[in-house]
Amino acid sequence: MSPITEDDIANFLVNTPDFFVRHAETLGSIRLSSPHGNRAVSLQERQAELMREKIKGLELRIMDMMRSGGDYTVIAEHLHNWTKNLLQINKAIDIPDLLVKRLEICFDVPQAAVKVWDVSKAAKKESFAKGVSEEVQAFASALPQPYCGPNTGFEAVDWLPRPQEVKSLALIPLRAYEMFSVTPIQGGVKVQDPAIGLLVLASDDEHRYHSGMGTLILEQIGELASSSLARLRV
Repeated sequence: MSPITEDDIANFLVNTPDFFVRHAETLGSIRLSSPHGNRAVSLQERQAELMREKIKGLELRIMDMMRSGGDYTVIAEHLHNWTKNLLQINKAIDIPDLLVKRLEICFDVPQAAVKVWDVSKAAKKESFAKGVSEEVQAFASALPQPYCGPNTGFEAVDWLPRPQEVKSLALIPLRAYEMFSVTPIQGGVKVQDPAIGLLVLASDDEHRYHSGMGTLILEQIGELASSSLARLRV
C-alpha cells in the first residue's frame, strides 16, 4: 500500500466537510505559524489574518479606482477646455501655433510642436509645413497609435524649442479623418490612412510618457487636432 501523502489528506478534508464537526477538538488544537512573527496561532486566528489582508487589498484597489476615476475626470475637463479653444480659432493659418500653445497650457505640457504636410499652397510657406523629411512622414504613417517612451533621438524632437531637455515624449500621428467614415479592416487589421502631420508632446521627466501608459486621451487629442488642421489641406 502506498503511503498517505499530504495531497491525500488535503483531498480527504476538502471532500469530507463534516470531519471537523465530528472532531471539533481537533480543529481547536491546530496551531499554525504566523506570518507576523515566529509565534503559533490557531486556525481561526490565521483565517482572520488572511481575511484582514484580503480586505486591506480590496480597500487599496477601491482607492486606486477612485483615484483613477478622479484623474480621468480632470483629464476630461482639460480635453474639453482645449477643444473649446480650438473651436474659437478663426483663421486656419493660426491653428498650428495656437493648438500647440493651448495644449501646453491645458495639459501642463512642458514642450509641444506640430508639423503638417500636404497643405494648401498658401500654407506651404509657414514654419509648421517646413523641415519634415520623408522618413518622418513615413514613420508617422506607420504608427498604429501614439508612441510613448524615451527620447531615442527622434528627428521630430528638433522641432521643439529646447530639444536638449527632452527625456520622454509622445508622438501622435495626425490623419485626414473623413466625416462619418469607418476605418476599413483587412485581414483583421485596421487599415490606417496616411498621416498628414505629427504632434509632439515632450517632457524633461523621463517617466511622464512611457510605454505602459494608456493612449486613449492621446488618440482623442490626435483626432481633434487632425480635424482642426484639415482646414489647412489642399
